[in-house]
Amino acid sequence: MDKKKPDVYFTERSHELTTTISGLKRTALMLSWLRLFSFLSIILLGWWLWPMGLLPAFTGIGAGLLLFIVIVKRDLDNKTAIENSSRLLAICRNEQLALNHQYQQFPDGARFPDPHHAYANDLDLFGHASLFQYINRTESEQAGRLLADWLLEPASAETILRRQKAVDALSDIPEWNEQLQSHGAAKKITLSAELHICQWMEEQNNVRTHMGWKLTRYLFPLASLTWLLLYIVDQIPQSLFLTGLTIFLAISYAITKKLIPAWNKLGKISAELESFSDSIRHIETASFNNELLNAHKATFSNPPLPSASTQIKSLKKIMDRLDYRLNPVVFIPLSVFLCWDLQQVFALEKWKAANKAGIQHWFASLAEMEALSSLGRLRFNHPEWVFPVLETATIFAGTSIGHPLIPAGKRVNNDFNTQGDGIINLVTGSNMAGKSTFLRSCGVNIILAMAGAPVCATGLRLSPLRVMSSMRISDNLEESTSTFYAELKKLKAIIEAVNKKEQVFLLLDEILRGTNSGDRHTGSKALIKQLIAQHATGIVASHDLELAKLKEVYPQQLFNYHFDVQIANEELYFDYTLKEGVCQSMNASLLMKKIGIRV
Repeated sequence: MDKKKPDVYFTERSHELTTTISGLKRTALMLSWLRLFSFLSIILLGWWLWPMGLLPAFTGIGAGLLLFIVIVKRDLDNKTAIENSSRLLAICRNEQLALNHQYQQFPDGARFPDPHHAYANDLDLFGHASLFQYINRTESEQAGRLLADWLLEPASAETILRRQKAVDALSDIPEWNEQLQSHGAAKKITLSAELHICQWMEEQNNVRTHMGWKLTRYLFPLASLTWLLLYIVDQIPQSLFLTGLTIFLAISYAITKKLIPAWNKLGKISAELESFSDSIRHIETASFNNELLNAHKATFSNPPLPSASTQIKSLKKIMDRLDYRLNPVVFIPLSVFLCWDLQQVFALEKWKAANKAGIQHWFASLAEMEALSSLGRLRFNHPEWVFPVLETATIFAGTSIGHPLIPAGKRVNNDFNTQGDGIINLVTGSNMAGKSTFLRSCGVNIILAMAGAPVCATGLRLSPLRVMSSMRISDNLEESTSTFYAELKKLKAIIEAVNKKEQVFLLLDEILRGTNSGDRHTGSKALIKQLIAQHATGIVASHDLELAKLKEVYPQQLFNYHFDVQIANEELYFDYTLKEGVCQSMNASLLMKKIGIRV
């Protein structure tokens, strides 16, 4: 069956979810009345049956209470369904906006940039209106960090192919992806939460194996409950009974004060554990027809113990039981008669012993599933994009290559083909004709390809490449670095990589712009010669038409391309189409005249 177009799918899905939410809200109203009536029924049954005796009265009250509990449970489940459906609706509406190129509502990854990275700043990977913001649909901090890492560092060919297959499989189940995102959005899992859990897992806690604590665990409840029984059968007076209770409470408090601080840090992440468990259960119950997805699913299997989601849910329940101390009416009796906190500490240490080997793998696998799901959404939203074909020989050959951050209606795509080592493609052209955008289009699509994502093109063949660029240069007052010196530092890193014969693809835009025209031409010409001599491959954009003459010296290593401009009635017209040869039209004089400079 053919897939629905993304806009049709999200429109229909939004309508479906809106209808679902309306029905759930009607159910919520009905359940609120039923909850009230069931509560009143408990009072009425008690009043009506009390004259008939203790047994009928307690039976009637118990039946009414059971009904009340069932309705409350149903009401809580209904509220959870409303919250989940509302999150799903928000996800679909955000995707509708994204299809219209309104994607600023997504996290922009502004915390990830490294100012010294080889291409992140030049290619707008992070920040407002960035590539990361455009493709990111992760919810946990771990997954966001992982997706950023995929964009920052190319994967191996084997990893890329495995991701491509997984991403393609996930694009076929959009509703599953939405639900995974919804679980994550309920309470975002943070790196801090993972750190707290992993630190706790490494701590040496010996309560469970300490003989004194083991005896206290059983002897304390035995003694306190025996004390209660003696009072019930009238073997000890009330004053002595109350004195004993005070002693038991004091002992329990002393035990709590000694043991609980070590566990308090876990209490801060209780809500995240719920989201963690739900997300993992969503993966555990899925049926995937993909090797990589099933490998991650298997990570959450924990035989002979219950599954990872069940284990995390049990940890959440222990933490909830520790929170009983926030309600004195409940906590004081539990402490006096059961030494409640000590029992929970034993449960926590038992949980730790059973799950110490698996917990870090669970965080890692969930992060990768979220990152893959994010790319699956990209694949679903852009069915016209393709997965690149990986080659062993040096090649970058694409048809209809476009920049994904430019709306499809405004985007001009270009074909481009460069093969072999030691090939430099020189792109000349007038101002604003599209040189820089073309370089960024090539760079961004290489980044997507090396992450295992689909690319904005109708076809792309390339070898495993690492982009290195020098395009957007700025000074740094804090480091006392001029623009020219900042560029030299970038070029130095590029030259070092080229000399080491690393598989890099160079994107250089208006190199050596921070010096005079004579030095700039001399330096640019020398650099291009050196790159060719070292068998480097890439694209160099420049206004310097004299550089195109290097074609005469290197007919098999340097190829000229250009973007031109048409001028009519002193107006500029750009077609943003890459053409072979050297640019013959420039527009700087006209632009200067338009702002008032007399040329």
